[in-house]
Amino acid sequence: MIARLADRLAVTPDQYRKLTYRALFVLSLIVFTGAAVRLTSSGLGCPTWPKCYGKVYPPLQIHALIEFGNRAISGLIGIGVLVTAVLSFTRRPFRRDLAILATMLPLGVVAQAVLGGFTVRENLAPGFVMAHFGLSDILLIPAFALAWRATYEPGSRPRSADRTVVWTVRALGPLAAITIFAGTAATAAGPHSGGVVGQHVKRLTFKGADTLEWVVHQHATLAVVLGVVTLGAWVLKRQRGFPLAAFDPLTVLALLLAAQGLVGSVQYELKLPGEIVWVHVVLATANWVCVLWAIAAEGRLLPRSARVPVSDAAPERTVGSLQGA
Repeated sequence: MIARLADRLAVTPDQYRKLTYRALFVLSLIVFTGAAVRLTSSGLGCPTWPKCYGKVYPPLQIHALIEFGNRAISGLIGIGVLVTAVLSFTRRPFRRDLAILATMLPLGVVAQAVLGGFTVRENLAPGFVMAHFGLSDILLIPAFALAWRATYEPGSRPRSADRTVVWTVRALGPLAAITIFAGTAATAAGPHSGGVVGQHVKRLTFKGADTLEWVVHQHATLAVVLGVVTLGAWVLKRQRGFPLAAFDPLTVLALLLAAQGLVGSVQYELKLPGEIVWVHVVLATANWVCVLWAIAAEGRLLPRSARVPVSDAAPERTVGSLQGA
């Protein structure tokens, strides 16, 4: 009976690939809706979890509806990624690597829900809010890896021989993660506590009244470093003679970082209006996904012991033949 059900649910590689990109999109959506909850001061719109004011439905209050709406969307997304995980086992041919990555997604959504509950219970304490956002970005790593690996069959993309380029691009990962962490700290020290006036929500104050300004400057400095490394990687690839298609991830990332910097400057000068902060969060998520894209596009390295064929050693042919998976 189980075998018969699996046959009925069988999906082709192309069908499953499309499903993985939908999963990546909806998991990004959690970040957007979660930020909207905070920036509309609806973080404690439902002060209890998982129910709202002890009921399965929210009262007709704007903040309660926004917070409960985010919970409902997260639940639907959880169902969606659960379907993605189940169908990873019925994909034909079956691939163990896809099944492992797909299984991480519903587990991650459950972890988000539990952490969200603790965040509400602790009255939006900065550490919990920052961890909640961080977990959303961490969950995008297996989501992107799943979509990327579902796009290519194992061994279909040749490995790279250019260790300098690969490691330069890989360095963007931890640098982007630290930059985003500093951004969450800036929000935790800023005016958007997530609660309405009268609700006691703690803020980051480790440098007293200067905490926000100090954290914002550190975040801006890290963002500039991230932009410089991105441009450096782009120039390095240009010097190595990579084909034009190989520049797409870094080019998009550089443009997104420029837009992010512009929005960040505007929001700071305007005293952090919620709408612009939300755009800043959306761009930060897009930047994170683009960093993952850039790292994946560089692919894996050839072992040091592997020899590059003499015919592929010419500058105009090396990257085209060896860049990949």
